[in-house]
Amino acid sequence: MRIATMATGGIGGFLAVKLSKAGHEVVTIARGAHLEAIRTNGLTLRSTDGTEVVHPFLATDRTDEVGEVDVILFGVKGDGLENAARACLPMIGPETVVVPFLNGVEASDRLTEILPERNVANGVARVSTTISEPGVITQTGTFNSFIFAERDSKPSARIDALRTAINEAGSSAPETQDIVRDLWSKFVLFSGLSGVTAAARCTIGDIRTIPELEALFRRAVAETTSIGRALGVALDADIEEKVWASMETFPPHGRASTAIDLEHGRPLEIDWVSGAASRLAKKAGIDAPVNAALYAVLLPHKNGR
Repeated sequence: MRIATMATGGIGGFLAVKLSKAGHEVVTIARGAHLEAIRTNGLTLRSTDGTEVVHPFLATDRTDEVGEVDVILFGVKGDGLENAARACLPMIGPETVVVPFLNGVEASDRLTEILPERNVANGVARVSTTISEPGVITQTGTFNSFIFAERDSKPSARIDALRTAINEAGSSAPETQDIVRDLWSKFVLFSGLSGVTAAARCTIGDIRTIPELEALFRRAVAETTSIGRALGVALDADIEEKVWASMETFPPHGRASTAIDLEHGRPLEIDWVSGAASRLAKKAGIDAPVNAALYAVLLPHKNGR
């Protein structure tokens, strides 16, 4: 397959390495020092399995020199979606599928405002990765799963082809009957994890051991669950218990990317996490005071420092 990663951050970089090693023609879209490092030294993935280095078919910041691709793996920060989506247009042909792997639950809908709806799918990534230095992606933990489907969750040949490619590359792309449910299941977890670890400058271990933080986290999760159900999402009856069970398996020193971005003075994706929960609650006609408070506390840091 001919696959472009837009852009080649933690998620795009992880998949670019796996799919390149499996023999696919991967184009990595990047910029600045990260792009130059990929061009010079290749793209490196560090994980508990060791170090893997690939030299992508093409590394560029010019999408107009790529041509049409089969797949665009779309993994940018929420605030960068519009510009990145417009940059994808030269790479899109009639059957190209754009699979978003962003935090939040609104990326697919937002993409259809810029790209042809027939080209847009929906997806959720469950992997912990970051650009640790230019040209280097580091994975924390061993879990990696990429769930995606057409927007209506109906089967399609292009989705099947990408799922097969990722599975054969040694990662995990399970089938789904309801991509919206899967997306919201992660959002229920991430709204609490992102908001609490960032606002409290704390770790997952702190949430598990400080009763007040646990209570705050559980209230955020309960709110987001209620929002999803009010909007018609078929969340599992025991979703809140499953979220807490997953929290107990995470490394105690772990934090959400929002908390890490805050520490380093980088812009925050809060409009698409706590802010989205607060906004969608109003759309559903219910209250979400915890998510609204977490959003307000983080808002002064939205643009970084």
